[in-house]
Amino acid sequence: MSRGQLLIVDDEEINRMILHGMFEDAEDGQEGYDVLEAADGEQAIQMIQECDNLVLIFLDIIMPKMNGFGVLDYLEEHSLLEKIPVILITGASPDETEEKAYSYSIADVMYKPFVPGIIKKRARNVIELYQHRRDMRLRIKEQKVIIKEQEEKIMEANEFMIDALSTVIEFRSVETGDHVRRIKYFTRVLAKYLAKYFPEYGLTDDQVDQIARASALHDIGKIGIPDAVLLKPGRLTDDEYEIIKTHTTIGCELLETFRGSYQEDFYQYCYDICRHHHERWDGRGYPDRLAGDDIPISAQIVSIADVYDALVSERVYKTAYSTEEAYRMILNGECGEFSPKILECFELAKEDFFGIVEVIKMFRYT
Repeated sequence: MSRGQLLIVDDEEINRMILHGMFEDAEDGQEGYDVLEAADGEQAIQMIQECDNLVLIFLDIIMPKMNGFGVLDYLEEHSLLEKIPVILITGASPDETEEKAYSYSIADVMYKPFVPGIIKKRARNVIELYQHRRDMRLRIKEQKVIIKEQEEKIMEANEFMIDALSTVIEFRSVETGDHVRRIKYFTRVLAKYLAKYFPEYGLTDDQVDQIARASALHDIGKIGIPDAVLLKPGRLTDDEYEIIKTHTTIGCELLETFRGSYQEDFYQYCYDICRHHHERWDGRGYPDRLAGDDIPISAQIVSIADVYDALVSERVYKTAYSTEEAYRMILNGECGEFSPKILECFELAKEDFFGIVEVIKMFRYT
């Protein structure tokens, strides 16, 4: 690897010669530097552009053509001041010029005439500090890459488990395999509108994605419902309906066995959706009869998605409603009461919902 490059920018040749001699040769077991010189700011910028291992710049302020502040403006504009330390060299006493220079986040200020021992020690300390920062940034960046790769592997494993569990449920259910897919699409669309138009909920893109993925497990508890009830073609009795309602709590018990496989925030979305997607805004839902914003926002989103999909889907005990009719029924309160804010998002998502239904139908029959 080539030696570090050190750039001296000063219009006075004698100053450049003095500094050049201090840093070119190795001494005390420390390697020297490839020392470059520029007589004005324009030459300095050209050299900065050509250098690939610049470790320090000594910069004079008062120079012809372009002064030191012009060079600092260039370095700041190109985000180089964090990577390349700058030591201001000046013959003036501390004044507003020095104050202005420090506003650029320069590393240090040194005054003429030069004291070699002090300059060399301070310069090497600055170089080591910046190199340490650079190495730390590289290590942090490498760690972030490793963590991201691990998170992606965990996400892939979670997706596999979710898809497997959803498939098992659908094999036992009267619903088609499209149900879970549509719920995920509907949920993602609603959550995006909610994040955009109701920022008070603080939904990030990552949370929107997690809620959409977690929605696939909303009915996982149906795996514990007897076939005689789950697959009954006609209307359920009151007792049978009470059994069906237990799929919310059964699902949470089942999720608990997988808790260690999921990140905590994702697990919480899965749990909240599974338990509370049948709660209603007025407190008339189940299993806990939660009302208003006591219902987790993730469950509020999935509740409308689930009801809409049930309406537009054909079942052994009913024909499918049209997308327009299902939309109208939900807005008119015929399927229970929902959050006014979620309903606003549902209205905004009308065409999105219609499109999702049609696209999945098209793929089913092609």
